[in-house]
Amino acid sequence: MKKFLLAIGVMSLLIALVVTGCNVGDREKQNFTEDKIDTENVTEPDLSQMKVGVCIYRFSDNYMTLFRRELESYLLKQGFSKENILILDSADSEIVQDRHVRTFIEEGVNALIVNPVDPTDVKTITNLAVEADIPLVYINREPDGDEEVRWEEGGWNVTYVGCDARQSGTIQGKIIADLGIENIDKNNDGVVQYIMIEGDPGNADTQFRTEYCIKALTDAGLESECLFKGFGNWERGVAEERVAEAIQSFPNAEVIFCNNDAMALGALSAVEKAGIRAGKEVKIVGVDALTDVLIAVLEGQMAGTVFNNYVDQAHFTADAVINYLNKENNPHYIGCDYVAVTADNAQTILENLAH
Repeated sequence: MKKFLLAIGVMSLLIALVVTGCNVGDREKQNFTEDKIDTENVTEPDLSQMKVGVCIYRFSDNYMTLFRRELESYLLKQGFSKENILILDSADSEIVQDRHVRTFIEEGVNALIVNPVDPTDVKTITNLAVEADIPLVYINREPDGDEEVRWEEGGWNVTYVGCDARQSGTIQGKIIADLGIENIDKNNDGVVQYIMIEGDPGNADTQFRTEYCIKALTDAGLESECLFKGFGNWERGVAEERVAEAIQSFPNAEVIFCNNDAMALGALSAVEKAGIRAGKEVKIVGVDALTDVLIAVLEGQMAGTVFNNYVDQAHFTADAVINYLNKENNPHYIGCDYVAVTADNAQTILENLAH
């Protein structure tokens, strides 16, 4: 029987060493040994013959590029055949993603992995998979709570693998708070003036990262003021435009919060072009721990980022699929922890991600 591991080689050792221990939200982490059914007399399928259909919301997303490469690599190591791992780009279109899901079902895939374009509207995808009796694993962009209740009440082979966005926002805020107000407050008014660059409207990660980073400042006893808020759509170029617009009106902004690292890199570009010293005159923080951001953290241009553990998430996703194929159950929520990244541990994470 396949069992999920809570540690994976060197990477997991890293997580054990640097994880913040910050748990937010009401959801309790569940492990993969729960709710197993008796499969002692069931023959495990030949994974090399199993077809897996994967829908990624947008291939150009930096984080999802890392995720899908790790997912494919891990599936191959578990015995799946490369020709049976079908990964398609939904191109940020619900229509395209719906068509891909229907095509996968018509082609007789044995399992579906979906990174939803709109996590607030996945009912059709779920229904299609359930009606076709195909197990479904949602990844990274969490469907809303009502949808997850349906899976539970229906006893369906549907689960979500990802991290709690509340935690990532909390860590972002704590990274800034830990710098100390004396290192942030350029105008000495005792208030943290910030720019907020959000992902996209209606996305849970956008909502929770935005809300909880500011809550963390408040919880640390820091007063804050939002000077500008705009959507960067998770993209570097769009974020650069938003930040360039913001600093024209608010050149003395002290912090720039970005819902992901691609946008943090866009913010960095805008700040540099404006002649503002990143890291000294303005603090920038993101989420994902992309290589370029880790380097920027080490060089003092960014205050920090949050490691969105794509390795664990990709492995847990594949293991959930294997459990379903082996007629085993999964919890309907499979969580991972985020990790705070600052100059103190960025080099360690950078070296481990290189292997």
